[in-house]
Amino acid sequence: MVSASGRLLEGFRKWYYNAAGFNKLGLMRDDTLYENDDVKAALKRLPENAYNERLFRIKRALDLSMKQQILPEEQWVKYEEDKKYLEPYLKEVIRERLEREEWDKK
Repeated sequence: MVSASGRLLEGFRKWYYNAAGFNKLGLMRDDTLYENDDVKAALKRLPENAYNERLFRIKRALDLSMKQQILPEEQWVKYEEDKKYLEPYLKEVIRERLEREEWDKK
């Protein structure tokens, strides 16, 4: 029973990922995060090549969007290929911020 609900949930995640449409513009999930202070700090910690790849994906997506086009299907980012490249840096930034806030309370 557990594996059936897990497969159903995974199927829903894949469906939602494709329905969101950002992958059709060549974007990854972390490219679409709202850039609050935590995300901006995490972006500064990215390795230069990862940061440049992110900028390329965003610029290409903007260009495609203005032309009202999408990438050919073979260039879409697939659910399985989408890695959360920013997540480790973001978790670290949030942990440090919470620690700093806790320290300031004392």
